[in-house]
Amino acid sequence: MGVVLCFQASATSPPSQPRLVDSYQAGSQYLAYPRPAYGLPRLTDAPKGYVPFHIEHYGRHGSRWLLNNEKYDRPVEYLEKADRYGKLTPRGKLLLEQLTKIRDDSRGRVGELTPLGHRQHRDIARRMTENFPEIFVPGTHVDAKSTVVIRCILSMANEIAELQKICPGLTVTCDASRTTQKILAYNSTDTVAKKLSHDAEHLSDAYAEKHRDMTSFISKVFNDPTFVADSLKPYKVFKGVFDIAINTQSHDDQPDLYDLFTPEELHNEWLGRNADWYISAGNTSLTNNRVPYNQRVLLRNIIESADTAMVSPRLSANLRFGHESIVLPLTILMGINNSAFDTTDLDQLEANWRNYEIFPMGSNIQMIFYRPKKKAALTPDEVLVKVLLNEEEATLPLTPVSGPYYRWTDVRRLYADKLDNFSVRFAE
Repeated sequence: MGVVLCFQASATSPPSQPRLVDSYQAGSQYLAYPRPAYGLPRLTDAPKGYVPFHIEHYGRHGSRWLLNNEKYDRPVEYLEKADRYGKLTPRGKLLLEQLTKIRDDSRGRVGELTPLGHRQHRDIARRMTENFPEIFVPGTHVDAKSTVVIRCILSMANEIAELQKICPGLTVTCDASRTTQKILAYNSTDTVAKKLSHDAEHLSDAYAEKHRDMTSFISKVFNDPTFVADSLKPYKVFKGVFDIAINTQSHDDQPDLYDLFTPEELHNEWLGRNADWYISAGNTSLTNNRVPYNQRVLLRNIIESADTAMVSPRLSANLRFGHESIVLPLTILMGINNSAFDTTDLDQLEANWRNYEIFPMGSNIQMIFYRPKKKAALTPDEVLVKVLLNEEEATLPLTPVSGPYYRWTDVRRLYADKLDNFSVRFAE
């Protein structure tokens, strides 16, 4: 995808923690869906005699423009002010031209899906049919639901269009309404969780400040660091340009701005953002391990939908489309790939918890259900399930039957117990 950078461990991190990542991963949730570029591993064959019959899914919208006009306006305004005083370097003047064009192109587009975002979901749908051809056959019922946000609706539309192109005989239903919003983008009424997260924000803020480095960036863009310090807001300038730079990967025609940042600057900014997402969504004792349960309504919906599929004679797939702020805590609540890692030491995150691995643009969770091929009657104990995170086989905090395959009754009990215990513990 881009330049490969070796992000060195911070001075306060154990020396065994350097991570090899590419420059785009420094964008956290702005990372464009990466798997097709890196190549997908072959999926593990199902146990002998088992075939897939149902899918439960939650996916984030695809690559998009930044969310509001201010994100494009402010960096231009800062650089225009510096330019009026003759404080831009040649690279700074070029940057001003680049940002001005990007700003102008963004008009009427903020928050919307880009052409890449459309393609991501068509590609995901195509691979879904390739991975599980037994499910996508004439007569299969595909139920798709989206939040009311247009980029999510368009993501859903692209996946459905591709599925129907490949298999015209599918029976498809779609919805996007305030009713679906309550499940797919649940705004928790848990005021305690909100307060815990808010009260802990100072920890991630302090951690980010400790690691922040803008020296090289300032010198590349401005010829007078004192002017920047006195007349501008240095970090707001850095952050504004950084946000646009890391989201250029969402577009086919925007310039690569990564030459503005050193690997260390990219890494240090990512460290702070990784910590911020961990505080706001992670399973950490710093917030009494409570915040991921904001997605308890969605997880119950997945369980109930899967239970319904168990007793239905037809093949099916339930597809849901929403946002990274849902994918992240849902992944953690489900305990996928050790994402429920708990620490109060933010220096431990880099080695154990990396946000970009969970929620890039187009990220998705797929639960694939399997049953014995030649069995006329089906009992819950016979159903197996495999979980994919971003189309890669994932682990759960359970003992599998074989490889990535788990008994559904075990998975169901794990999640039902977690949700029931939460209700009892916090008197929901």
